[in-house]
Parts: sequence; structure tokens; C-alpha cells
Amino acid sequence: MNRYLIVLAVSLALVTPAGAQQKSNEPPVPEFSMRLPSEETINGFMHETFGYDPSMTWKILEVKPAPADNLAQVEVLVSNGQGQQLQRFYVTSDGKHAVVGDIIPFGEHPFAPVQEMLLKGMTGFALGPADAPVTIFEFSDLQCPYCKQAQPTIDKLVGEEKNVRLVFQNFPLPAHNWSAKAADYADCVGQTSNEAFWKFIHGAFESQTEITPENADVKLTALADQAGVKGSDIAACAAKPETAGRVQRSISLGTSVEVTGTPTLFINGRKISNVGSVPYDVLKSLVEFAAKKD
Repeated sequence: MNRYLIVLAVSLALVTPAGAQQKSNEPPVPEFSMRLPSEETINGFMHETFGYDPSMTWKILEVKPAPADNLAQVEVLVSNGQGQQLQRFYVTSDGKHAVVGDIIPFGEHPFAPVQEMLLKGMTGFALGPADAPVTIFEFSDLQCPYCKQAQPTIDKLVGEEKNVRLVFQNFPLPAHNWSAKAADYADCVGQTSNEAFWKFIHGAFESQTEITPENADVKLTALADQAGVKGSDIAACAAKPETAGRVQRSISLGTSVEVTGTPTLFINGRKISNVGSVPYDVLKSLVEFAAKKD
């Protein structure tokens, strides 16, 4: 069970083995004014977070004011084939976030607000049916080695799951010295041909170690030609201010949903920031679970 809790970055902090006694010298509970989350809301949150794993069940043990101001404390007994664990997490006063060591979305449908923001702000290029029940947003940097490593996994996932739409959002990182230029080229290729865009993306990843700030224009122009569009036209487009503006809007979208590194995926709004450490079968289960929910 710990495997699932860690790789998804949505773990509930383990506080004590099941059945252990709580300490009697806990600090006094302060005056509490917020409304405690209902069991219905907590069950919805748990289902959205862990429902992809059919072996996992839970039982709400207690919901009460937390020792810290304006937090509700929730204790849940989580079980699967490997045993049971007593889990504790906290809910903020607005009922929108859970604190589990990190701060994550909370609610009966915790990932829906981010999904709505992504769909409304989408600027990237898509692969797959527009009416697919699952949309995966990929925020990526063409100079990022981790993005290159993750791309075959993402491609496999989209290839095997026919009810998925993949949206690629440029998110060049400031620390990389030619990624912004590559994003400009990619945007211009996408404006010309969606099919060529995906060929260009894969070509850029494959040529990643050969590209430098000094030869970037030559290499990226050649990759555009190889993708099936006119490289000289793409180079001219990449130099225009409006192209940089489109890339910046993609970056701003990522920033608005708290993307801080690449690659970052969102599966129907559910953030996966450590793609390389998530087992493929877990990613597949998350996609299939999202499709069934829809």
C-alpha cells in the first residue's frame, strides 16, 4: 500500500499503527469555528484519491477540530491486501484543501476545479478524440532529460488507452538555455500541422543531446523539415513576438495550476509530478478509473 501512497504524492500521513493508544498529553483543542467536513465529502475525497485501486477500502474513524487553528482533523482506517494503517490528515477551513505533509485538493470532487481551469485555459496541441472522457495535460520542456525519459511511457499510455486525449503544453524552464527557443519552434510547427507537431516533439527529444544554444536554430529548423513542414518558415515564425506570447500563455497556465517542474501530468485534473517514479500499471489504472467515473 505504501507504494501507492508515495508515488502519487497524495499520501495520508501515518501517525500510529492500527489499534495503538493515543497519547494522553495531547495539547488542548482551541476554540473552533469552522464547519467540519461531512462523511459524504470525506468518502468522496477518498474515492477520488484511492478508488483506482479496487483492493483499497477505508473506514472513517473520527472527524474533529485539530489542535491547530482552523483545521479539521480526520482519521481514517485504510485497508488493502497488505494490511491496515491508521491515517490522519487535516482539512482547511475553506474545505478546499487537505494537508498531508503536502497540501493537496480536497472535496467530494477534488480534481474538478483544476480540470476546469486546464480545459478553459488550454493552449497546447492535442492528440486523440476531442470527446474523450479522459484528458491528460502534459507540461513539458524539450531540453528536459526527464521529459525525454517519460515520453515513451506517455506515448504507450495514450496508445493503449483509446478513451484518452493528450494535450501537450510547452513549459520551458528558465534554467535551460535553449528550451524556450525549442518551445517557440514547436508552437509554430503546431500552428502549421498537428501531425507534424508530434513528429517534431519526438525528434527534438531524440536529438536533445546534440542541440546547443549555438546550433539550436539550425538543428530545430532541420527537425521541422524532417517533421514535414518548411523549416525556414517555422524559423521565421519562431522569431515573432506573438509566438513568444503564445508560449508564455502556456507557461502561465501551468503556473496557475502549480506546475513547478517537468514533466508534470494532469489526468482529468489529478496532478502527477513524479511521472518517472510512478509504475506504469498505476498510471494505467488512474486513466481507466477516470474513464469509468466519467
